[in-house]
Amino acid sequence: MRYLTYLLIGILFGIVMTKSEAVSWFRIQEMFRFESFHMYGIIGTAVVVGAIGIFLAKRLGWKTVDGTDWRLEPKAMSVPRYLYGGIIFGLGWALTGACPGPMFTLLGQGILMIGVVIISATLGTYTYGVLRDRLPH
Repeated sequence: MRYLTYLLIGILFGIVMTKSEAVSWFRIQEMFRFESFHMYGIIGTAVVVGAIGIFLAKRLGWKTVDGTDWRLEPKAMSVPRYLYGGIIFGLGWALTGACPGPMFTLLGQGILMIGVVIISATLGTYTYGVLRDRLPH
């Protein structure tokens, strides 16, 4: 039953991404060229909703799916780490026109070429996992 819930949430997410035009390569291009506020508005809304969700989770003592305490550990702030990671992520986003959420939405819409991007992103993540202990953090 839990997987059905996840599937329905994923379908709803895909519908919202499509209707908001967040999966549109043209909208993403406009954002990177600073020609439109549209995508920045979507991202800003997501940040605000996420912040409210975290506030409520802490205030109301929400539990995880398996019933354990929900905890957020403070991040070790390292400018080079986040700078380099952000640049790599942004370049991939700009080149493909899709970040992880829209990639699967586009696949669900039948745009099969996005499968190459999904496979590449998965291989990049796997490669990072293999090399993680050898990289400076």
